[in-house]
Amino acid sequence: MKPPVSPALIAVVGPVEPALLATWTAHYRQLGIERFLLAFHFPDHVPEAWRDQLLAASHDLGAVPARVSTGPWHEHTNTQLRDFLREQAGAGWHLIADSDEFQTYPAPLAEMIAQAKNAGHKVIGGVLLDRASNDGRLALWRPEAGLDRSFPLGGHLTHRLLKGDPRKIVLAHSSVTVASGNHRAPGHKPDPQTLACVHHFKWRSGILDDLRRRVDRFTSGAWDEHTPAVRSEASRLLQHIDRHNGRIDVADPRLAFRRVTLERLPDGWAAEAAKITTTRRPHTFQSQSGSTISSPSP
Repeated sequence: MKPPVSPALIAVVGPVEPALLATWTAHYRQLGIERFLLAFHFPDHVPEAWRDQLLAASHDLGAVPARVSTGPWHEHTNTQLRDFLREQAGAGWHLIADSDEFQTYPAPLAEMIAQAKNAGHKVIGGVLLDRASNDGRLALWRPEAGLDRSFPLGGHLTHRLLKGDPRKIVLAHSSVTVASGNHRAPGHKPDPQTLACVHHFKWRSGILDDLRRRVDRFTSGAWDEHTPAVRSEASRLLQHIDRHNGRIDVADPRLAFRRVTLERLPDGWAAEAAKITTTRRPHTFQSQSGSTISSPSP
């Protein structure tokens, strides 16, 4: 019998630390990923030396970039690059992950895909779990310490504080269209009982400058946006950080931060993730013109 073909990994990568890219590729290789299709995009403020260093690291890791682009990071930029990569990947299943997302599954990837096929599903879902340092500082991490030790806490910052959509499409068949941000696949719903944990290592040193730039560029119109959702989430985080002396309030019980690890699913994850996925309702916010907009429904 022919061994199952592992899915191609699809990712749009921004100006992350080369060490993060190395840790990220190692994580997905441990899950059985053999084929990486990466597109790198660098906004104009990123120094050329940083671009060169990151691209060299990608080559050294055996993940040769399929595309490299520079310029404004419009809201549609990520989607266009992701869809280009999916077309390059061809027929079959695609694992879709941002470069700060480390997915943990309830079963090996081959089993997850086989279960989905048997149930008639063409997508597999996940839920974001935001990772934070012990005291909520936006820490500078070092590879020798590792991500788990640097950011040992996991909680629901995106979902409960930022009002963002924590749902993710983590695996999709090539025949399925995935929406912006990889949050939904119109016409397809993942099985809520087999959701991956998407460990979200976004809250690191340097993120505040990125968020302020994002708010400024979207507000000024320098970067195109389709809804105010991304800008609103960034603003909420910046306001929260200002109120808590430059830290995430990891003691806030609403955010449910607790110790977790990449090596296994958090305790009680299946029920926790299913509840978030099945009870989430669209969030409403004001557009720049003053009209009320709802975030996409499930």
